[in-house]
Formats: sequence, C-alpha cells, structure tokens
Amino acid sequence: MSLEQNKAPVIRDQLMTVYGRKPVMEALVSQQLACQTLHWSTSNRMHGTAAAIYKEAKAQGLSIREHSRESLARISKNRKQDQGVALDILCSNFMSVDALIARAGDPSCRVLALDGITNPQNIGMIIRSATAAGIDGILYPAKGVSSLGPLVVKASAGTVFHAPVVRCIELHEGLQALQNAGFCIVTLEGNAQRSAFDFEASSGTVFVLGGETDGVSTHTASLKDVALSIPMAAKIESLNVAVAASLIAFAPLMRSQSAKDAI
Repeated sequence: MSLEQNKAPVIRDQLMTVYGRKPVMEALVSQQLACQTLHWSTSNRMHGTAAAIYKEAKAQGLSIREHSRESLARISKNRKQDQGVALDILCSNFMSVDALIARAGDPSCRVLALDGITNPQNIGMIIRSATAAGIDGILYPAKGVSSLGPLVVKASAGTVFHAPVVRCIELHEGLQALQNAGFCIVTLEGNAQRSAFDFEASSGTVFVLGGETDGVSTHTASLKDVALSIPMAAKIESLNVAVAASLIAFAPLMRSQSAKDAI
C-alpha cells in the first residue's frame, strides 16, 4: 500500500535509512527530522511498538511501502537488526561527490575522509566534532568503514542527520575524483615531518583519517599530495582517531581566535 503525498522531489543522495523499531520510532516523533517513507515488512504483527510506528507514520501522511521480509532486508542492509521496519529520512546537508567538486578551488573548503574506521563510536564522534567545527564535507564510503546505521547515529547524538556527509562507494574512487578536480589530498601520519597546524592550502583540502589499527591504508596513501602529523610530546605515538579529527576540524577556528586575541 502507499500513502503518497505531493512533495518536492527528493534527491537520493540526501536520503538516509534508519532501521530497528526503537530508532525508527525515535525518528518519527522527532520534531527536527524530515521523515519521508516508512518501509514495512508484511511479516510484522500489528501490536506494540510496531503498531505505534505504523500509526504514527500514517498520522503524518508518510508514504508507507510494504515489503516481503527479504526485500526489506535489502533496504535496511541489516536483516538481523531491522526488526521489520526501516525509515527514509531526508538529510538536506548530505551531498554527492560531484556537488563538492564545485568548491575544489576554494582554499577554505575542508573535507575529512574516513579510511578503514570500523568503530561506530569513533565515527559518530568524528561526525559530531566535524559538524560543530563547520567542516564542509565528510567523505563516507560504503565499503571499508562502519555502516551509517543506528550505532553511528547514537554516537553522534543525532548530529549525523544534519552533517555534511558525502557518500561514495569506494574511498579511493571518491578521493581520486576530488583530486582530479583540484583538491589536495592530505594523509595524517605519525611519522610525517610537517605539522598539520602549519599547513596552508591553496585549494580545497581532503584530510584522510586512517583506521584505528592500521592507520591510512596503502591504497589510499598512494594518492596523497602531502603527509602531515599532529605534534605530540612525551613520546606519544598516536591519538584516538576521533580526537585527531577534532583537532584538524577546529584548527582554523583556533588560528582565527588566536589572531583576534593578538590584535
């Protein structure tokens, strides 16, 4: 069945799908989210939280689409945890790589790229910090990192719905497209001699954040234009990736504040 309404066209790149009864119900009752379509398994029984979800979606006039259990699992991409429901949410700040390419020549355009980060807690914290700092894009590949699901949403305290997420299939292809357009690809590496805090870009910049265990992958490192490090004392080898992301994200704001204080 379908309860379609006349709505403005939705850009697929700006849709995020959440799944699981609790996350879906929380999204439905939020006053800050633009819910679009409820995906409903025909195997659901109309009682409890499931019934409440259906009733709320219907009351809001959302599109409700029924699916077999198998086809809904293809939408949620997590059959074990979707509990027969998934919800499309319009995230107006989500964008495609092509949309970001238009700012390649702007030195103030700063992007964080996720490379092999598998802890959703880290990704959620990165998203929250980056959004708070005004980062222009968070390059989020579909492969090689923790999926953009409930655990990331929770760790970001819901910030992900308003974050400038730039989705791509493979990180390497996303970076290659940005580099070809003129973006500078920067890898953060502990043994790099140049400080990330002394770097001044002449074009848009992508800062690649490596995985928790192995750092920046060899495949990704092959694209780098420059390697930078975060200076550390006391012979500390590395920082948590979410902490490193926060330092990079807020660096321009701190420099700007220091310049004001010096006047």
